[in-house]
Amino acid sequence: MAKDHRRVDAELAQGVLLDDPGFLREIVERVVQELLEAEMTEHVGAAPYERNAARAGHRNGHKPRTLRTRVGTLNLAVPQDREGTFSTRLFSRYQRNEKALCLALMEMYVEGVSTRKVKEVTEVLCGTSFSKSLVSSLAGRLDAELSAWRSRPLTAAAYPYVFVDARYEKARVDGRVVSQGVLAVSAVRDDGFREVLAVEVADTESEATYQELFRSLKARGLSGVELVVSDEHGGLKAAVQRHFQGAPHQRCQVHYARNLLGMVGHAKRKELAADLRAIFAAPARHAALGLASSVAEKWTKKGHPKVAEHLEEHVEECLSCLAFPESHRRRIRTTNGLERLNQEIKRRTRVVRIFPNPEACLRLVAALAVEQSEEWVTGRRYLDMGELEEHRRVEERKAEGVLLMER
Repeated sequence: MAKDHRRVDAELAQGVLLDDPGFLREIVERVVQELLEAEMTEHVGAAPYERNAARAGHRNGHKPRTLRTRVGTLNLAVPQDREGTFSTRLFSRYQRNEKALCLALMEMYVEGVSTRKVKEVTEVLCGTSFSKSLVSSLAGRLDAELSAWRSRPLTAAAYPYVFVDARYEKARVDGRVVSQGVLAVSAVRDDGFREVLAVEVADTESEATYQELFRSLKARGLSGVELVVSDEHGGLKAAVQRHFQGAPHQRCQVHYARNLLGMVGHAKRKELAADLRAIFAAPARHAALGLASSVAEKWTKKGHPKVAEHLEEHVEECLSCLAFPESHRRRIRTTNGLERLNQEIKRRTRVVRIFPNPEACLRLVAALAVEQSEEWVTGRRYLDMGELEEHRRVEERKAEGVLLMER
């Protein structure tokens, strides 16, 4: 029996986990321990052995704690304080997405739809002593927590910059494997911090889907939207025009560049990429459009009329960010801010491959979104929104000056 477990562990390490080296047990254990110590330092207001007049408490040793993850059991030492007021939130945050992943594997196991590798991984991580009723009970408790987060009120006064991105995952529906759209919405709030506002799993990425998504967000308190950033999707743009009138749409410059570079051969992509960077780096809209016109003429002469046509018809969709503070443009011109969340989703879903149902997919995505949002909200400020206020005042003074001249 021990040999069998060693064989499975070896296959696991050589297969799934080598694709995901950041979660190897030794590394994770060290990082989690460091996070626990950092939490305690913040709680007491002083590092170990530090003399500090602002200290709000004192350390009092550690107590052992194990944390089961998909890379094995972590043996940790949780810091204690004399007053007994320290309580870490790390375990609940970390285990939320681990529970969601394990539940997806367990559901596949009990339904008999898992591949051999998924079955072996599940037996290593979760054992075999579970039933459909236990899986249902565990899922119900986690779903209740995640549902409360997904329907929470949005309390910021305004969310000036909203980012929307979509990816696709496979799930079983009525005995068939179908593609499911995973929609994610994040925003920069009026205090400059980022927050994940919503995640949804839908059958299709359509105008109706985005209408429902935006309607739900507005009902929860989304307001003050000044720019919506996403890739090019007709249904999304139509939904933005309907629900956020007056807020321009910024087409993700990275997605646009990928589409355009695909129109030329490999040897010419470097030159075209440099032309696009020059357009996107222009200081103002009129300068960018003038440069785009010159670039289009250049590529017409090079024998690429489709590139020129695409630039003339669509590059303006990528320039909405130029109406905002220059210091903000680099972070509002693409959906790259959501890439971290998408990478985490991909890293976990690669283990599952095909979800047993759409609910399992939403459970895992929502758990990851909660974790990402908490990191953003409690981390560093993303943008200085005072610069947006100053930019508005400058634009208002310019508009007043134009009106006076016209009179």
